Amino acid sequence: MLYFLGIGGIGMSALARYFKAKGYEVAGYDRTPSPLTHCLENEGISIHYIDDPSLIPENIEFVVLTPAIPANALELKYLRDKNVRIVKRAEVLGMLSREHKALAVAGTHGKTTTTALVTHILMTAGKRMSAFIGGISRNIDSNVVIGEDKDEFMVMEADEFDRSFLQLAPFGSIVTSIDADHLDIYGDYEHLVASFNEFVDKTSDDGLVIYHANLPIKTTKKHVTYCLENADVTAENIRIVDGETQFDFVVANYCALPSYLSNLRNQSSLSMRLYGNHNVQNALAAIIMCSYLGVSQEDIRKGLATFKGVQRRFDIRVKNAKHIYIDDYAHHPEEIKAALLAARKVFSDKELTVVFQPHLFTRTRDFMDGFAESLSLADRVILLDIYPARELPIEGVTSAALLERITSKNKMLCSKEELLDTIKSIEPELVMTVGAGDIDRFVPQIENMLK
Repeated sequence: MLYFLGIGGIGMSALARYFKAKGYEVAGYDRTPSPLTHCLENEGISIHYIDDPSLIPENIEFVVLTPAIPANALELKYLRDKNVRIVKRAEVLGMLSREHKALAVAGTHGKTTTTALVTHILMTAGKRMSAFIGGISRNIDSNVVIGEDKDEFMVMEADEFDRSFLQLAPFGSIVTSIDADHLDIYGDYEHLVASFNEFVDKTSDDGLVIYHANLPIKTTKKHVTYCLENADVTAENIRIVDGETQFDFVVANYCALPSYLSNLRNQSSLSMRLYGNHNVQNALAAIIMCSYLGVSQEDIRKGLATFKGVQRRFDIRVKNAKHIYIDDYAHHPEEIKAALLAARKVFSDKELTVVFQPHLFTRTRDFMDGFAESLSLADRVILLDIYPARELPIEGVTSAALLERITSKNKMLCSKEELLDTIKSIEPELVMTVGAGDIDRFVPQIENMLK
């Protein structure tokens, strides 16, 4: 039996589903029930929600551990005292990456959408593969694709938290972004950049590194850069047509490019259901990778057009005559900025209300001014209390302190208990819920109310 400590996490649940499908007996513990843990239970995985060693099943082969489990957890201490083999989630992904041509997508933001898009295009092309996605892809209603043991490709979201992605051995790698984040782990931005460069250097010599042209990546590996300008691959003529984003895929003329890019030169009017310049750039990275793997122009175009996106990534939940409701996982200032700018562009005639739940005291402290600047793009800001996750409070780091720095004319603090009544009283034209804590628990209720 495989036992998962923190099985409800998006990455842990994908691994649990994978091993369950491979014939292993799987069980786990998580602190809080959620729609995802309920899905796992319906799939035959036993889960309990009390940190109690007496509830741990017998005959455990090894334990998979997420960094979110605190060191003083009772079950973790019990298992260590029993000398049960305990491996981190990242180590398990690392083992799997060595058994396939692993395609690893990293970045402080953009990696989940890009991972899901690469997965969908490869599936559209009929490639034999597995995938681990850091979100629920709407095309498959899951965070995992389970292929055969001898499949050629395995797509993986590469998590920089706790330096997890350094466990991987990618054949192809993508880096979408490197914004200052997880500084409680890395100490400073320079060490974060160094880890991303170390990740890139793990790419196979016969593979490919793909990265955003503005990033401080330095590599001797075969590589391609992308951006909206000044890169090997760019996008031009970005526009909204019939509710979809269209753009032209442009390959630079300044050097002789390999055949897999030359065949894509000047592909016009590519269409997708995603919004925002950030998603156009995510699409560029996915297109380059899939082309390198031999996917045809026709399948790339079809895969891009039929991709439905990922839950909680600019996730349009309601769109009717009175209300538009979008839910987004954004929890870093740059992510929030990208999401709000996309909403402004697509729904330019609507007053924008944003409900934001800050995630972590350290992140709020480190990026207080950045959060204030990004949130000030909204007409109205509603702030919930900071979601602490694994952290203890920090003196002076509060939602009230953040509210003071926001320049939007309409701004307010709100408790979770008052949130639904507050939204109902506002009757917002365009509202977004944003954050990585437990704000997602309100999404179905807000959706039903606004429908």
